[in-house]
Amino acid sequence: MKSWRTRIGVGLAVGAAAIAVPLTATTASAAPPPGDGWVPVGAERYPSKGECEAKELPNAQANGYHEVWCDDSKAIMPIFYR
Repeated sequence: MKSWRTRIGVGLAVGAAAIAVPLTATTASAAPPPGDGWVPVGAERYPSKGECEAKELPNAQANGYHEVWCDDSKAIMPIFYR
């Protein structure tokens, strides 16, 4: 039979690991497109990158931007303006 000291030590180590894993695991976020000046503005589901950029361009222009980039590596595409 293991001593209480050993059981408590193992229990604390397991508990600390159970807390540390969720704190260090982060969700992947989209990297901004190449170049400077891109601003993340949201994300939305579009059937294609072309449709995303075409539909988002008027919104970008209405807010003083002139370019749109949609990250089509994800189903819900992160959208950037500059």
